[in-house]
Amino acid sequence: MTTETSQPLSEVERQFEAAIARYKDGAPAAELIPTFKEICQRAQKSSAAWTCLSWLYLLDDNPPSAYKAAQKAVKLNPEDPQARINLAIAMLEMGKKGVRRHIELAQTIVAAVAELRQEVLENFADGHQRKPEWPTLKRVQQWVLGG
Repeated sequence: MTTETSQPLSEVERQFEAAIARYKDGAPAAELIPTFKEICQRAQKSSAAWTCLSWLYLLDDNPPSAYKAAQKAVKLNPEDPQARINLAIAMLEMGKKGVRRHIELAQTIVAAVAELRQEVLENFADGHQRKPEWPTLKRVQQWVLGG
């Protein structure tokens, strides 16, 4: 993560980067949730942190907590397709209505922004690797990306 002003990273940004590195190194979701909860408390306006926390909750089979975190992420950054995808997955797993608008917004954004489409593709692949039998993820992937 880079800062727009080229200033040194703050302590919370360093903590976020270290937690992302641990995730990429294969740390289990349950182990990282407390760290991301702390990051979210310290940087309450970080949509990226809330999106990550919601993803970890989904991986840890906790849709209600994922739903709350994803709602915050979407509120902070309505154009983040991953936040919308996380919210849609949590809603489906909880049997909530209103999924379609989040899927449609994610579809529109990933169709328009190649970089975000690539990030979403990588996140779907990561989800399938970490939780191979995840029917909701497969369903949302088909809706967002087609095929």
